[in-house]
Amino acid sequence: MKTLFLIAVFAMASLSAALAFDPMKSISTGQGDDKIEWVIELASDDASRSKGLMFRKSMQPLHGMLFRFEAMRPVSMWMKNTFIPLDMIFMDEQGSVTHIHLGAVPHSLDIISSNGPAKYVLEINAGEAEKQGLRVGQKFLHPWFQAAN
Repeated sequence: MKTLFLIAVFAMASLSAALAFDPMKSISTGQGDDKIEWVIELASDDASRSKGLMFRKSMQPLHGMLFRFEAMRPVSMWMKNTFIPLDMIFMDEQGSVTHIHLGAVPHSLDIISSNGPAKYVLEINAGEAEKQGLRVGQKFLHPWFQAAN
C-alpha cells in the first residue's frame, strides 16, 4: 500500500512539473514577444489576503501574489511585517490596470490606496513595473478575469 501511495505522489509531482504554466498560478500581459508572465500565488480569502507576502525575506524576479476581493471597491494595503519592497498593480474586474503604486516601503504603516475601485491587486518586486513597462489601461490575462467577462 505504501508503494502505491509513493507512486501516486511521484506521478502527481511529475504531472505538476509538466504543467509548468498552470493558468491559475500565472498571470501575463500581451501576446507573443510582448508577453510578460509572472508566477503567482493566489490570495482570495480573508486569511490569505491578511497574510499576503508578510515575513518573506525575498521573492524571485517575475514572481508575485494576486489578491482578489469580493467586489469592485476602494482597496487599501500596507506593508506591516513585509520585508520586500513591492510594486502594487491595482486592476478592475476585467484585469485592466487602474493604478500602479511603485516602490512600497518595507514595514511602512502608510496606507497605499487603489485611488478608486479595484477588484484585484498584483504585488511584484519593486522596480519590475517600470522595468516591464507596465502602465494604466494595460490588460492582464488570468482565468479570474475571464470569469468576470
